[in-house]
Amino acid sequence: MLAWRKSSYSGNDGGNCIEVAPGFPGLVPVRDSKDPHGPVLAFPTAAWKAFIAAIRAGDLPIEG
Repeated sequence: MLAWRKSSYSGNDGGNCIEVAPGFPGLVPVRDSKDPHGPVLAFPTAAWKAFIAAIRAGDLPIEG
């Protein structure tokens, strides 16, 4: 069983949230927290880190 962790930016309002499951060398499993039994996407760790860095840098603004 995977130990899912919700984004710290999600809050508790049931908004658009993602969860990640740590502990997979080289991969970051990601799912939609509103659909816990739905599909899971697995990204290479380097690609996930680049994605997060782009968001933090404001290169990929988050709508909300």
